[in-house]
Amino acid sequence: MIYDQLIGPFVEFSFMRRALIGCLALALGATPIGVFLTLRRMSLTGDAMAHAILPGAAVGYLVAGLSLGAMTLGGIVAGLTVAILAGLVARTTIAREDASLAAFYLISLAAGVLIVSMRGSNVDLLHVLFGTVLALNDDAIRLIAGIATVTVVLLTVFYRPLVMECVDPGFLRSVSRLSPVAHYGFLVLAVLNLVGGFHALGTLMAVGIMILPAAAARFWVQNVGGLIIVGSVSAFLCSATGLLLSYHINLPSGPAIILTAGLFYVVSLAIGVYSAPMARLRSTRHLEA
Repeated sequence: MIYDQLIGPFVEFSFMRRALIGCLALALGATPIGVFLTLRRMSLTGDAMAHAILPGAAVGYLVAGLSLGAMTLGGIVAGLTVAILAGLVARTTIAREDASLAAFYLISLAAGVLIVSMRGSNVDLLHVLFGTVLALNDDAIRLIAGIATVTVVLLTVFYRPLVMECVDPGFLRSVSRLSPVAHYGFLVLAVLNLVGGFHALGTLMAVGIMILPAAAARFWVQNVGGLIIVGSVSAFLCSATGLLLSYHINLPSGPAIILTAGLFYVVSLAIGVYSAPMARLRSTRHLEA
């Protein structure tokens, strides 16, 4: 019974195995990026950047159809362009970076939907917006796994500067020349992982696997290494659970994965070691003692 419910679908169907492997790669690459986004209080920035890749991916689709290479290249160019433009606007005008990101996010979303609609059908638009994790092919898995590998290697190399920039970016700028490398390199990694997530979960859902497990992990552990481990493990388990739910009760796979991650966040919010209810409980027990 347990085998049929939990293991059988992944053993019997190759599309389920490919989806699980793709989700594992996203958990290893995208979720650690989400941890640093939450520590920098840039969670909504990640959401804006996720939508910023849409017009580039749409142009790639317009030129070459559902081509992995064209949509990937277009998404990377669009995401980096919006990130750079938002930073320039924030530094050269009175507009704040969050306001400029919101403006570019809305423009990008509308432009991307319009471009896809000019040539494709509603099915193509849904593919771009919500992804098709159950339809990942070998090339898409290699792309996502490659992005995850590059992310893990670079996060390992620049771990200390990234952590220091989260804690005190001014101090890092004063003692090291790695501050701009860490900042802009991190933005590049964020865009790459959002593009990888786009192929599996679409532009509207890609940021979910990045942010939700990372945000939930903060209610269980407090050190950065622990956040990365808990976030990545929970992202993979939520992905596997969402895939099983989509298989057994015929739910859309991408939303099922993100809703499972959202449920884990709500549970963590309620009963996590460092959640408000548990903090009050510890305080009550301390007073009683």
